[in-house]
Amino acid sequence: MAEYFALYPVSLPIFVALLGLVVGSFLNVVILRLPVVLEREWLRDCEAFLEPEKQTSAHDDDFSLAFPASHCPKCKAAIKPWHNVPVVSFLILRGRCANCDEPIGRRYPLIELFSGVLCALVALDVGWGVSLLAYLILTWALIALAFIDIDTQLLPDNLTLPLLWLGLLFNLFFSEIPLTDAVLGAAAGYLLLWSVYWLFKLVTGKEGMGYGDFKLLAALGAWLGWQSLPLIILLSSFVGAVLGAVILWSRGQGKSQPLPFGPYLAAAGWITLLWGAQLSQLLAPSAA
Repeated sequence: MAEYFALYPVSLPIFVALLGLVVGSFLNVVILRLPVVLEREWLRDCEAFLEPEKQTSAHDDDFSLAFPASHCPKCKAAIKPWHNVPVVSFLILRGRCANCDEPIGRRYPLIELFSGVLCALVALDVGWGVSLLAYLILTWALIALAFIDIDTQLLPDNLTLPLLWLGLLFNLFFSEIPLTDAVLGAAAGYLLLWSVYWLFKLVTGKEGMGYGDFKLLAALGAWLGWQSLPLIILLSSFVGAVLGAVILWSRGQGKSQPLPFGPYLAAAGWITLLWGAQLSQLLAPSAA
């Protein structure tokens, strides 16, 4: 396969883009269902702790990423496989359920398309190899985390912690980033935002961010090394300030309205992954 992609270079980003579309469809499921699964687990744990003698729970219904099968939220009709082709089915069905004509959220095909485009860009930058697979996994995880945080203001440990360990293992076995830099990146990423959190809380008495943000930056440090952290913080702060102001203005909300920081960290980390060296040189050019 490597020889084929070398012979026909354009085929690699096309293949990876199609893969990204398919995985993007699964990411929609993760984004929608994982917070519900975690909430039900938390409720079951609370019930078990507060009422240990209770044998049944209102939250014991079988619900997971795989079950029940994808269905229309209004009429409950199962979505047939040929109605679940990424982007294409949405266009053919004109954005409506094939059974009850209920509008389908536009975000579903947009996330699929978003995943496909980002994956193609990764393929163009990295090329064929182990690093491509690793960075695709990182890209998919960042997409899922960003949209879950937008919806719920949560960054689940189920995603951030495995992402952190995968970054360390990848740099241990495959990457050019020394493992020492990856470990320092994970530790510094966590401690940096942890320190900002407590400083802000001591000064204002308020919580400026969640612990999930610490873990996400730690994961990015594990993948990209401690040297990447200043650029990630700079990019995420700039993007967060600009887009946050636009979002608040468009919603007519006050400055006190909380906004998730995870999407900006995820975007900054992905940009740093592909173009970190160029941006660092642009922002702090070496003396001639």
